[in-house]
Amino acid sequence: MVNINGLAIGQSAKIVKIEGDSPLTKRLSALGCLPGTDLALLRRAPLGDPLVVRFRGCCMAIRQKDAASIFVEY
Repeated sequence: MVNINGLAIGQSAKIVKIEGDSPLTKRLSALGCLPGTDLALLRRAPLGDPLVVRFRGCCMAIRQKDAASIFVEY
């Protein structure tokens, strides 16, 4: 189990857990980013932050520090 920061560009994984109780965590849950959801890392900004991920057909930019709380398995 790794967080999203550990994925390679183009790699897909399944969300296992999302840690924390921040407003972003709640927002991701409201958007359907829940354990069991398939997720793919599409790209990283030139300096590595933010990451662009796709889940449930939507693309979203997520900061590295927030991505560190989303754990996935291949």
